[in-house]
Amino acid sequence: MLIIPGQPGKDLCDRNLGVTRRAVLRAGGSGMLGLSLGSMLKLQSASANTVHGGPGWGKAKSVVMVYLQGGPSHLDLWDPKENVPDKVKSVFGNISTKLPGVQFTENLPLLAQVNDKFTMIRSMGYTPNGLFNHTAAIYQMQTGYTTDKVSPSGQLEPPSPKDFPHFGSNIIRLKPPTEPMLPFVMLPRPLQESNVVGKGGTAGFLGREYDPYTLYPEGDDMDMEKMSRIRVDDLQLRADVFAARLERRAKLRDSIDLSMPEIDKAVAEYRLDEYYDRALNLVVSGRAREAFSLDQEPRDVRDRYGRNTFGQSLMLARRLVEAGTRVVEVIWPKVANSDNHSWDHHVGLNERMKNQSGPMLDRGLATFIADLDERGLLEETLVVCVGEFGRSPQKGVSTSGNGNSADGRDHWPYCFTSVVAGAGIKRGNVHGKSDKTASAPLEDPVHPTELLATIYHAFGIDPETIVYNHLKQPRELVKAKAITRLFS
Repeated sequence: MLIIPGQPGKDLCDRNLGVTRRAVLRAGGSGMLGLSLGSMLKLQSASANTVHGGPGWGKAKSVVMVYLQGGPSHLDLWDPKENVPDKVKSVFGNISTKLPGVQFTENLPLLAQVNDKFTMIRSMGYTPNGLFNHTAAIYQMQTGYTTDKVSPSGQLEPPSPKDFPHFGSNIIRLKPPTEPMLPFVMLPRPLQESNVVGKGGTAGFLGREYDPYTLYPEGDDMDMEKMSRIRVDDLQLRADVFAARLERRAKLRDSIDLSMPEIDKAVAEYRLDEYYDRALNLVVSGRAREAFSLDQEPRDVRDRYGRNTFGQSLMLARRLVEAGTRVVEVIWPKVANSDNHSWDHHVGLNERMKNQSGPMLDRGLATFIADLDERGLLEETLVVCVGEFGRSPQKGVSTSGNGNSADGRDHWPYCFTSVVAGAGIKRGNVHGKSDKTASAPLEDPVHPTELLATIYHAFGIDPETIVYNHLKQPRELVKAKAITRLFS
């Protein structure tokens, strides 16, 4: 097979570079057709300019992933079941929603009033590769790939430059923002299980240039006021350096560069001008600093989101999107395998769901979706709310080696629920169906990789676009097809 190589470590499907997996496969059979290398290069050029399409193609200008790290119980939130054994049935009562025949539990009264604005996927699921641990599942959900290094304790090795890139890193590589703004922001804490921090949350083999800008305010996970103390000092100009002075320095640099063509040529591959100009524009514009100024929001709007880390993080996500940020990930503000406000409800689910995680999710997410819609931002902003898995249908049993109380539910990757909205996604829609105990998808199953493929599709990016890893081996962004039926 003939594979057309591109620049080492770079994707091959920018408009001016590329070739997709399909084109590579076509190239593999070209010998039988008598194609010359020149013909092959013409094929590559044609493939790079292929116009893809279908419902939802290219509708998104930004994406916000609301990541419910820890794995929320779908049975106790948005996929309750009736006429099931007591060990399966949620203790919470069911409530009606805006959609006839669709019910949530009483934990989501506000989301029940806005579910006419989003699609709920009740048939997410996958068979796990390795143990049922958070980190392996998080890695898959963020990158589209599974890892083959899972220890007996369920933990993984720390982040590595060899890792597959986070989907946000791929997006800003292929669809860089058009505004002088932070392209990819992750907040308010890192992806984490125990002492494994940040796995699946980096650009991996794409290089640190495409890592997210991380905003992790100081303070404990239970500190609900931390977002009022966020600091972005690295985006601030020193008091004695005004934007005009900085711009004059840039002009001086340009004049020096004109007299040094040989040096320019020598360092061209490092794209120093591009990086300098990007940083200069970011600092001078002040767009990022303005976006982070949460105190500019009216008091009633801040109250509406919820005066807690999760709610204020979602409000900041909206401000970042307004300012031009391409990708925002809001991570549930409690480490995956922990107690209190975590979604990892092995013990005390009833109390913790009712008084902690449930109300924060309900108020924050419902307000976020409604606010985006009221401002007209939902038309071009894709919202994805999902965890790494669901919880076991039967309470008090072990599926991952963890101990569970009588009201606790263990890890369950075989079936769970996600929410998607905006950028052409159908409104008031339920995609897929779980079986009578929410143990497995009954209709239209959706794998996490298909959800990522749908995100890429919404940005006008072919999910099969080829990137080259650290060994210069070609890899698809994700090995899956977009679920185009989610779009209108």
